[in-house]
Amino acid sequence: MSRTYTTSTAFLEALEEAGVSYIFSNLGSDHPGIIEGLAIARKENKKLPEVIMCPHEMVALSMAHSYAQVTGEPQAVLVHVECGTQNLGGAIHNAYKGRVPVLVFAGASPYTQEGELTGSRNEFIHWIQDVPDQRGIVRGYMKYDNEIRSGKNVKQLVHRSLQIAASQPKGPVYLVGPREVMEEETEPVSLQTEKWQPIAPAALPPQEINRIMGDLKKAKNPLVVTSYLGKNTSAVKELVELCEKCAIPVIESVPNYMNFPSDHPMHCGYQWNTPTQNEQLAKADLVLVFDSDVPWIPTKNKPSEACTIYYFDEEPLKESMPLWYVPSKRSFQVDSETALYQLNERLRDTNLNEETIHDRWNRISLYHHKQREKWAEKEQYEKDVITPEYLTGCIREVIDDNTIVVNEGISNFETIYTHLRRTKPGSIIGSGGGSLGWNGGAALGAKLSAKDQKVVSLTGDGSYMFSVPSAVHWMARRYNLPFLTIIYNNRGWKSPKLSTLGVHPEGTAFETDEYWVDFEPHADLAGIAEAAGGAFAKTVKNPDELKASLHEALQALNEGRSAVLDVYLPAIKQSNKKDTPEEKAGLGKL
Repeated sequence: MSRTYTTSTAFLEALEEAGVSYIFSNLGSDHPGIIEGLAIARKENKKLPEVIMCPHEMVALSMAHSYAQVTGEPQAVLVHVECGTQNLGGAIHNAYKGRVPVLVFAGASPYTQEGELTGSRNEFIHWIQDVPDQRGIVRGYMKYDNEIRSGKNVKQLVHRSLQIAASQPKGPVYLVGPREVMEEETEPVSLQTEKWQPIAPAALPPQEINRIMGDLKKAKNPLVVTSYLGKNTSAVKELVELCEKCAIPVIESVPNYMNFPSDHPMHCGYQWNTPTQNEQLAKADLVLVFDSDVPWIPTKNKPSEACTIYYFDEEPLKESMPLWYVPSKRSFQVDSETALYQLNERLRDTNLNEETIHDRWNRISLYHHKQREKWAEKEQYEKDVITPEYLTGCIREVIDDNTIVVNEGISNFETIYTHLRRTKPGSIIGSGGGSLGWNGGAALGAKLSAKDQKVVSLTGDGSYMFSVPSAVHWMARRYNLPFLTIIYNNRGWKSPKLSTLGVHPEGTAFETDEYWVDFEPHADLAGIAEAAGGAFAKTVKNPDELKASLHEALQALNEGRSAVLDVYLPAIKQSNKKDTPEEKAGLGKL
């Protein structure tokens, strides 16, 4: 039987040539050419990216998302026409807002119906799934989108797409290909892949460095605020060097990564929807913001009017956010590692007031120490309840620096960062977006990218259900990717309750304690993973059982089996008398 070389063959070859290792796929009637190309390659022992079958598209893209976060390498996701594209759901938002490189390919319904071309319509669904603007479904969340129209230049389109995806600011790209085009016979094309590399990182203009250095030397209370600088682990080292030389404290605002070691004397804590004015931010006379979409929330917490602000980011204008501004003296479109390297280089030739730096170091170190003492007080054991702080402190005790933590704790987001106290770059990741359900696929992607490391997923019960756990744990068993999930289970969506109280602190919802967010009757969340993937499953309600249960779960992990601990925290549905003043204001620790 003759085997033809088609657009699909060239497409798959292009992915391989570009360094794509995996295709996270949910295949459909638009992919016969792709499937045939993969089958031929397997029969002929031809190397192509490995196909990972994903029963749900949300899981597929979340898996590609975290794989790229851990390795820095963009992967491919294959989905079915416009239905599969829409089923990617919030994962598209997360990849775009999280600046994660990934190539999404979707087929398109055939454009002939009389058998004029190979691949012409021959199934009922080809009419139903034909829509006017399939690319428009995701255009607002893509750096680039295009349609494959010929096999003659499909490799150029793939390499251009991945070049755009991997260039700062990184992000997802989208290609579509109708069935007839993907079945088209074509001639092999050879490209010089080294000519399709991402654009080089941007640096500070040399003349601006003197301005920054001048303000830094004059500052009595400088401060660094960052959120996702740690996406590049090498940038963390440069930030530590700057802060050590100048005794600059650091706040992590809505962090998506480990941006600065939590045990460093200059680390001054985390903030998310924090209700109070941050002391370090209030007294700062100079703030250097590196890689942060939301360095503070002005209605609650911000620098003084007299403070000088410099803003460093890959996309300082935030053109995809209609309302956004940080009033800065100067904003720079830069790669933060490069900018920090430039500043550190200049500091080597700069005379600093050593006495001022020494005094500031001692003052900030004392603040750091007292802050940690307060954190430790909140982690204390309580007889009748498992608090989020106690749970997180117990998790910290049983994991090590090489564990990769996937954090989608939502209402316990700040608690998790605060009490895990991560110190190693790359040891904790978040989605970077706001669409729930990333955690399950993300844990799989992290494990696939680092098979010799433990992966622990921390999630709320709501975000766990959004993650399609039945698909996630089926995949974990099929592909031997065991990980531990710990559910911070308050039996409902706490964040909408807090948002309501933020606007109506003494309203009728508060009076009646009715927010339509409680999950009753309560599901056996751990049991879902056991049924779908044979995971070790346990529900923990008694604080006396918590530590032993954590060790049981880790033992299952050591034996190559996934584990889920469903840990019951104080429930959403409770008397408002138990709410803290901050929670009554809708500003509790989210």
